[in-house]
Amino acid sequence: MRQIILDTETTGLEWKKGNRVVEIGCVELLERRPSGRNFHRYLKPDCEFEAGAQEVTGLTLEFLADKPPFEDVVDEFLAYIDGAELIIHNAAFDLGFLDYELSRLGDGYGRIADRASVVDTLRLARERFPGQRNSLDALCKRLGVDNSHRQLHGALLDAQILADVYVALTSGQEEIGFGEAQAASQPAAVASFAPVAGERPRIAASPAEREAHLRRMETLRKKAGRALWDESEAAAEPALAG
Repeated sequence: MRQIILDTETTGLEWKKGNRVVEIGCVELLERRPSGRNFHRYLKPDCEFEAGAQEVTGLTLEFLADKPPFEDVVDEFLAYIDGAELIIHNAAFDLGFLDYELSRLGDGYGRIADRASVVDTLRLARERFPGQRNSLDALCKRLGVDNSHRQLHGALLDAQILADVYVALTSGQEEIGFGEAQAASQPAAVASFAPVAGERPRIAASPAEREAHLRRMETLRKKAGRALWDESEAAAEPALAG
C-alpha cells in the first residue's frame, strides 16, 4: 500500500477569495512505514498574504520571490501522488486549494480525486474521539506524538507529524489481521520503485534522537500493544549481522 501524507500552506483561508498555495509537503508511506521519498516545494504566489497568514507560516513574499509558480511543478506533483492514497487532515481545505490551482491551468488537469483516493484524518479522529478537540496539536497530545518542535506551521513538518498521528490513530487495524495483509503485498509495492544509484548515505542518530525514538516506540506499544518499527528492526538485525 502506497500512502501520501499531504499538507499545504496558503496565503489565506479561502481559495474562493483568490488565495494561493505557497507550500506543498508530502511524506510517502509504504506499508505504513516512511520510505524517505518525500515531496516538498515552496511556491511563488501572484497575490498578497491575508492578515495573519504570514504569522502562522513564517513565510514572506520576499522569501517566495525566487520560488517556482505552481504551474512549473504541477506535472511532477501529480506524477508523485498518482494512484496513491492521500492522507490529509481536514482534507476539504487542502483539496479545495489544490483543485483551484489545477483549475487555473485548464480543464485538462482535472481534480486531485481523479488521480488519488483520499482519507481525511479529521473525520477519522471525530469518529474515534467524538465531542473532543481534534486539531493536529490536540491529537498529538492525545496520542503521544511529539510536536514540541512545531513552532510554526510548515507543510512538510506538519505532514511528518501527521504521519505519526495517522499511524497511532489507525494502529488498531493491526489487531484484525491488517498487518498480515500488508506483509503479503509488501514486495510488489517496494519493487515498483527503482533503487537509488550509488551507496546510500549512513547517518547515525544522536543520543538525544535515539532516546526520543525509544520514548515514541514505548508510547505506541502502550496504546496499540505493538509497534511496527520493532518488527522492521528485528528483521534488519540478521542482515546487519551477516
